[in-house]
Amino acid sequence: MTEYRGNPSGVGLRICVIVSRFNVIVTDKLLEGARQTLSENGVAEEDLDVVFVPGAWELPLAARRACDQYSIGDPYHAIVALGCVIRGETAHFDMVSRNAIDGLARVQDEFGIPIGLGVLTPENMEQAMARAGGGVGHAGVQAAEAALEMANLLWPDTR
Repeated sequence: MTEYRGNPSGVGLRICVIVSRFNVIVTDKLLEGARQTLSENGVAEEDLDVVFVPGAWELPLAARRACDQYSIGDPYHAIVALGCVIRGETAHFDMVSRNAIDGLARVQDEFGIPIGLGVLTPENMEQAMARAGGGVGHAGVQAAEAALEMANLLWPDTR
């Protein structure tokens, strides 16, 4: 039996982090964790692009545009998508969170570029902060780690 595993090395990988500005108190923490993780794993500053979008709704479109880099010969090996949609009293939460997550999955499937998913969908701000490094894991770190591992699994000989 042969086993294939990605590794967390970011050396030689080009990464695009796309961050929602909505709920910025949370998404800033997600970005901080993702950037630190990418740096600690060898992603060079010049190989890292950070794109800010208004909210989670815009994440899939920005990810699609980042995937278009392939057509101009400057491809990303992975994308990290970061956002936070907190449940409210209306159906808006359901529509935005579903569009963001389903849209990112479609982009990943269509282009074959891994997207580390760091989009939180908590019930309240307390849960969001807990998942942004406040004691219940760190979705920014986890999304960056997943992106690196998948990039290395898919393109082990690109560097």
